[in-house]
Amino acid sequence: MKKIALLLCCCAMFALAGADAPAPFRLWQGDAPGARGTSEFDIPTLTAYLPEGAKGPVPAVLICPGGGYGGLAGHEGADYARFLNRHGIAGFVLRYRLGSKGYRHPVMLQDAARAMRTIRSRAQEFNVDPARIGVMGSSAGGHLAATLLTKYDAGKPASEDPVERVSSRPDFGILCYAVVTMGPGTHRGSRNNLLGANPSAELIDALSAEKNVTADTPPCFIWHTADDGGVPVSNSINFATALSNHKVPFALHVYGTGRHGLGLGDRYPYDNALPWTRELVLWLKERKILP
Repeated sequence: MKKIALLLCCCAMFALAGADAPAPFRLWQGDAPGARGTSEFDIPTLTAYLPEGAKGPVPAVLICPGGGYGGLAGHEGADYARFLNRHGIAGFVLRYRLGSKGYRHPVMLQDAARAMRTIRSRAQEFNVDPARIGVMGSSAGGHLAATLLTKYDAGKPASEDPVERVSSRPDFGILCYAVVTMGPGTHRGSRNNLLGANPSAELIDALSAEKNVTADTPPCFIWHTADDGGVPVSNSINFATALSNHKVPFALHVYGTGRHGLGLGDRYPYDNALPWTRELVLWLKERKILP
């Protein structure tokens, strides 16, 4: 049984990267702050998927795969990046640290913020526009994205680390069947992995993104299915309501049926992906993120 489990783990990691994936790179040169060890699970990384033939600075998206803060789903990482590449957008897949490996908040947010700063600080190297960098996440990865959208900072100008001087604010967000709240209607496994078994009421509120929206929250594209059996659609509806209350531009698409974790859908090539992908491209053009 142990051999089977090890094989499945290896296959999952292979799927996350993809057979032809670029090499990941570390977010910190040495040990990441708060690292519990030196295994690959203790080393947050980015993998850059850059569109071929891009002539000028292109938009970019930081991608946070889902997995209940206990794993990372490959189809919500590399597959998204390749889809974005087809539309001239650079995709950066984040491997963040996980609750299943002993980490708790704020480590995951720390990794996501560092990833956003890294992309922006190296924008010229990656041929991306530092003013058009968004964050995208699915399920628990959507919660991480929503947390970054509501808890970014402007950077630390006095830091000795030039990356830390850069803003972690995304310019837009893309939330796919996201866990948004840590209160009623949450995904309990995600909450346990992020906050532990008995988080305080204050911590639950602090990590419920719908309660932390302000007028400065970036514009968002949100989609969910009405009968999602894993994460209730109320998560997306309540986040959209909070955006509306603060007059933040958003688009919300709720589809009648579909299993949790759909990603691009069950059919390939990517041209046969679900309707949300076409709606997303239209929204990016409306927002002037795509030409």
